[in-house]
Amino acid sequence: DSPVAGYMMAKRGIRVSAIHFVSPPYTSDRARLKVEQLCEKMTDYCGDMHFYCVPFTEIQEQLKRRCPEEFFTILMRRMMMLIAQEIAKKEEALALITGESVGQVASQTIQAMVCTDAVCKCPVFRPCIGMDKTEIIEIARKIDTFDISIQPYEDCCTVFTPRHPKIRPQLDAIEAAQEKGHFEEMIERAVAGTECKTFRVGQ
Repeated sequence: DSPVAGYMMAKRGIRVSAIHFVSPPYTSDRARLKVEQLCEKMTDYCGDMHFYCVPFTEIQEQLKRRCPEEFFTILMRRMMMLIAQEIAKKEEALALITGESVGQVASQTIQAMVCTDAVCKCPVFRPCIGMDKTEIIEIARKIDTFDISIQPYEDCCTVFTPRHPKIRPQLDAIEAAQEKGHFEEMIERAVAGTECKTFRVGQ
């Protein structure tokens, strides 16, 4: 979904960078390689692009230790947004882009998105918001990212997946759960440990 979202924005003239979160040993190098292959493909549409790889293990393990299981996914996405905002500042980027569409998974209800966006100080664009999976797949096939995207490697969104995720969370409950995690220094370490790679057209 993310490549499709990036493509949708790029075709309107927006310069796009990519952010990927890794959680070794729970995620593999092959998952990162898959995303790098997608970045190579996306240069056909986006031009040269930066790829940021964020170490996320410490934060996910803290989520598991300190936060209610039903909130894992939403809290994880809030952490991602906070980190992405810091990277965006360094990039002088004006907004974040995600591949979410309403109701596709538990974390993509309107209520969940409101809770996620509450940590954001910049706009969050979701160009796939009104599409269903079939429409997204159709575009992925068109831009030749589908076959790469379906490679079955675990990413950090599959780590510690809650059995019964909260689909209509209340923001005050989410914020209270986040406070218990004391994530501030972990977010700083994740940003400091982020690696950047540039993919260029034709390479």
